[in-house]
Formats: sequence, structure tokens, C-alpha cells
Amino acid sequence: MYFTSERHLDDGVLERGFTLGEIPGILWTPASAPAPTPLILMGHPPLGLHKMYSRLAGRARYYTAEYGFAAATIELPGSGDRPRWAAVEQARADLRGAMEAGEPVGDEIVDALVLPLVEKAVPEWRATLDALLSLPEIGGPVGYEGGVISIGIRLAVVEPRIVAAGFFAGSLVPAAMFDEARRVTIPLQVLLQWDDEGNDRQAALDLFDAFGSQEKTLHANLGGHTGVPRFELEAGARFFARHLT
Repeated sequence: MYFTSERHLDDGVLERGFTLGEIPGILWTPASAPAPTPLILMGHPPLGLHKMYSRLAGRARYYTAEYGFAAATIELPGSGDRPRWAAVEQARADLRGAMEAGEPVGDEIVDALVLPLVEKAVPEWRATLDALLSLPEIGGPVGYEGGVISIGIRLAVVEPRIVAAGFFAGSLVPAAMFDEARRVTIPLQVLLQWDDEGNDRQAALDLFDAFGSQEKTLHANLGGHTGVPRFELEAGARFFARHLT
């Protein structure tokens, strides 16, 4: 891991850009809090870190300034400035075509879009976690939040260092991921926008039902994809405070 930039923000947060091999990322840590500190891994949709920065930084700075957590994110394969990924680009084109034509999105499109991303992104997240936990200012426990929910599901199954997760319902979920969801046992908090125009509500509810966790909470709010109430940020922070401190 190499740090490529450093900014001291006005809320007492240190923001550093880094690279891990070809993977760019961002780390937010308290500038003056006692070390080591718990860590939240912040997932995001494959739109690129530049496009997602303001939303990611807003959540990360709240967790860091108000609760003393560290937070980190990385660029997904095939997104942002990373090399294009022909197979996933084609799957995205097929998805757009189906949606623009008002046709149902078939399982083959969902599988082609999501499963390769899970297979490639999860090992990258785990390698990033190895590097982050080697820093003296970060000691865990570790939580995971947001992003493509299928990536979060796989991480919750295979990564024992992640002890709690906050998922954002949405993104197309392959049928195979429902089987993996049944193997998830860590505490979960799932955020669902009831009127999300890009989300199959019933599929999201079925996935929540499939999770094997004994502690799982669904936060459902009226409104579309971008209408998440501000108070859910605090609710997410309290959830992680219960399990990471």
C-alpha cells in the first residue's frame, strides 16, 4: 500500500488516497484519536470513485469525526480509471437495453453483470483489509457498509474479520447469492427505499428473509433511490458503534 495524497479536513479527519497494486482507494482516519481504531469498509456501486466521492466522504467523515472510526473504500474492477472490463461492459449494455425497452431483466444478464464482479472484487477487498490492518492506527473490529449487496454478502460469508454489516437493498441479485445469504450469520442492518424505481421490492424482502443472521434489522423508508432520510446515517453509526466498540 502506497499513500498518494493527504488532506487534513476541518472536522479533525485525515483523508489519504492510496494505491494497492493497481487498486486506488481512500482512507479516512481521526487525526488525533487514540489508536488503534475500528474500521468500516465502505462499498459503493460501480459508478467510479470520482462520481461517488461526495456521498462516500460524507458518510466516512461522519463516522470518523463523530464516532472515532476509520473508514476506507476502493475502486471496483472495471470502474473509474481502472481498465475497462469487456464482459461486464457488455452485460451493462444488455441491462440498459432491456430497461430502455421495458423488458424484464433476465437471470442471464444479472449473472453476467454481478457474479464476475463478486469473484474479482472480494479478493481485492480482502487484500485491502490485510493492508489496512497492518497500519498502526487501525486495529479492528471491522464492519462493511453499502455497495453492491452481492459483494457484501460474499464478504460476510468468507471474511471472518468482518463482524457486522450494513447493506443497502438494491442492485440486481443473482439467484446463487440467496444461497450464500443463508450462510451469513453476523449482525445485519439493511436499508430499503420502499419506492426505489430501480429495485425489485419483493426480491429485496425475500433476500432479507434469506439471511441467516440471528440479529438482522430492516429499515424501510418511503421514497426513491436517492431519498434516504438523513437520520439513517446516524442509525447506521449507532449500529456499528454497538458492534465495533
